Amino acid sequence: MRMWHCDPRRSNEYAPGLIPSMLVREGAFVFLGRRHPSTQIDYDKILEDFDRLLPLFEFVESGGSTSPVPLLRTAFNFKPGFSSRVTTAAVTLVERELEVDLRHNHLQECLYHRLTARYGEENVLAEQPSGTGTQIDIVVKQEDDYWFYEIKTALTARACLREAIGQLLEYGLWPGSKEPTRFIVVGERPAYMDGQEYLRRLRKRFSMPIEYESIVV
Repeated sequence: MRMWHCDPRRSNEYAPGLIPSMLVREGAFVFLGRRHPSTQIDYDKILEDFDRLLPLFEFVESGGSTSPVPLLRTAFNFKPGFSSRVTTAAVTLVERELEVDLRHNHLQECLYHRLTARYGEENVLAEQPSGTGTQIDIVVKQEDDYWFYEIKTALTARACLREAIGQLLEYGLWPGSKEPTRFIVVGERPAYMDGQEYLRRLRKRFSMPIEYESIVV
């Protein structure tokens, strides 16, 4: 499949991917589909494409409560071996990285204002040095306790947790760092039943004070 957009002029076609925030507005049109000669219509192929796109449609209509890509649930079955994969590729990621950075900055500013309104400006700091050469998105101080917030822009809470947990552990547990009393992952999508169960297991099995908050801006 391919994508293109009209804003107001039609763009060139490109590989399917995230829709830039600048196109998420009234008057902009984004198309995702497959080209096929009108003289060689294959109705089975059309229905197959509709089936592939159904999870994406349900994701949009649900307001993000479902997964945009169906995740196969299979039993754990260990099979030794190795499958060769492509090891090199030429890819340009500058525009995508800029888009993510800008979205992250916007979420960080919104979260900072939310937390200062709740805990006071004297207790909230953005881009706090961790003491080990890294910076924490936001830190909240509560008496002698510190809470570390890590913001992610992934499309699902599951992806946000996957990306953030390793960073938070390094911020708080690497030698020379300040250990917090709360690790908080922040994303735009809510963590539904599976996400909450995952967090519960982390807290119970590893005594990890991990939480998730969604922020809507």
